[in-house]
Amino acid sequence: MDGRDGMRAADSDRQAVAERLRVALDEGRLDLHEYDERLQRAYAARTYAELDDLVADLPAPAGAVAVPGQAGAPAPASSDGGRQVTVRWLAEVWEPWLKTVGIVVAIWAVTSLAVGDAQYFWPGWVAGPWGAVLLVRSVTGLATGEPHRWAADRERRRQQRAQKRALKRERKALAGQQPGAVEAGGGAVDAAGGTAGGEVAGPGAGDQERHPERG
Repeated sequence: MDGRDGMRAADSDRQAVAERLRVALDEGRLDLHEYDERLQRAYAARTYAELDDLVADLPAPAGAVAVPGQAGAPAPASSDGGRQVTVRWLAEVWEPWLKTVGIVVAIWAVTSLAVGDAQYFWPGWVAGPWGAVLLVRSVTGLATGEPHRWAADRERRRQQRAQKRALKRERKALAGQQPGAVEAGGGAVDAAGGTAGGEVAGPGAGDQERHPERG
C-alpha cells in the first residue's frame, strides 16, 4: 500500500464515489443489491484504497471527474458534501421537535394573552425531555456516522422508486402492444372460420346438383 492509498479520505471523496456508483446503476453495470452494498461501504470507507476498490471494475462515466486524489496528489480535504449531509440529517431529526414546540408555545402564548397574565410555562415539559433525547441521539449519531448511513438509505430508496416507475412504464408499454396483437389474431381466426364455412357449404351445394329432384 503506497502513501496515498493509506491516506484518510474526505467526505467529498465518498460523495464522488457514491455518484459514480449511482451512474453505474443507471447504466446497468450494477444491480440494486450490488449498488446498495457498495454504497454503504463507500460511506463507511476511511482510506483512498477502500474507495478505489469499490470502483476498480467500473469505467469512469463520460465527462466525469476522477475520484479526488485518485491520480496524483490527494485533493484538499473539503467536507462541503459531508457537511450538507450532516445538516440535512440534523434537520430531519429535529424538525418534529421544532414544529411541536412551536405549536405548544403558541398555545401557551395565546392562553396567557387571553387571561392577561403569563401562565405557568407548561411547554417546557414537552420541549425539555424530548429535546434531551434528541440531543443525545444527535451526538451519538454524529459520532457513529449516522448521517452518511441515512444519506445512503435515502439514495437507495430513491433508486428503488425509480426502478419501480421504470417497471410500470414497461408494463404499460407491453399492455398497449398486446391489444393490437389480439386484434390481428382475431382477424386471422375470422378468416380461417370463413374458409372453413365455405368448405362446409360446398358439399351441400354439390348434393343439390347431384339430386335436382329434391328441389
